[in-house]
Amino acid sequence: MSPAPAARRLLATVRGAIQPTPPIWIMRQAGRYLPEYRELRSRAGGFLELCYTPDLATEVTLQPVRRFDLDAAILFSDILVVPDALGQEVRFETGEGPLLTPLSAASIGALRPERVLERLAPVLETVRRVRAALPDDKTLIGFCGSPWTVATYMLGGRGSPDQQAARLFALREPEAFARLMDILVDVSVDYLVAQFRAGADVVQLFESWALNLDETAFAERVIEPNRRIVAGVRRQLPDAPIIGFPRGAAGMIAAYAEATGVNVVGLDYATPLQFAAATLPAGLGVQGNLDPLRLVVGGRQMEERAREIVAAFRGRPHIFNLGHGIVPETPIAHVERLLEIVRGG
Repeated sequence: MSPAPAARRLLATVRGAIQPTPPIWIMRQAGRYLPEYRELRSRAGGFLELCYTPDLATEVTLQPVRRFDLDAAILFSDILVVPDALGQEVRFETGEGPLLTPLSAASIGALRPERVLERLAPVLETVRRVRAALPDDKTLIGFCGSPWTVATYMLGGRGSPDQQAARLFALREPEAFARLMDILVDVSVDYLVAQFRAGADVVQLFESWALNLDETAFAERVIEPNRRIVAGVRRQLPDAPIIGFPRGAAGMIAAYAEATGVNVVGLDYATPLQFAAATLPAGLGVQGNLDPLRLVVGGRQMEERAREIVAAFRGRPHIFNLGHGIVPETPIAHVERLLEIVRGG
């Protein structure tokens, strides 16, 4: 883990500091809305090749920090490098998103967890290079996908609006599903610890598909695996600062925060501000949660909502962010204006 200078405002916030103005980063901040990313991407080959080429991945990670003076860089990679490293076929098709060869109960046994860190060595090299290149006051965020979210892709072969394939598999093949989740928990712990040791200051668990689960399934497939990851990382790195982002947690958000022990809980844009403020423990840090489409449109509605979010979480550790990833059509000027608003402009 990196040292923790007081000047790293975002890292200090994750550890419980209340700042005069919230630090800010933006989910998917390195990506297609930036012209410099589009130019580099056009000559980089496939998406996974970009993730696995440290020179290029380092440059992409640093681009939004240079342009916007954000408080943190987040490693440029993807949650699906883990199934790829496990030996499942993963490919990214233009206009299709990620495509995987779906797992069966039998094929789970062919996964190779012992090879994951070896195969992800280029990603860890990117972490080292980014930390070396970042200004000392900037926080470096590493990440991985949470087991349920990653499993939905591994079992369904692609993203889906309702995760039906994975939900059915978990009900029909509970023993095989448990084996898959055990594998993903273990390799996620190893991967996150390796990111910390390579120079990450903070890591985030992306549970992007926490919605569409009843409370029993949420407890079993979201809360418990994330709790095990946090505990596993902290057995090796006791003070490891961790952000959890359970998108769609809704009324389960407080149970998630309490049971997992994350330092900061990320809020999606559908989470009501007053509900979060009243439901979550007073000292718990929160992250979020502007609707990305408000940022696309910009203007008065964006500015008013951003100020409402800042006001709602004043008095507790707060990292300003979107409530999901920035979209490609977002105007650069709107991002610049958002930063002014959050910083008191």
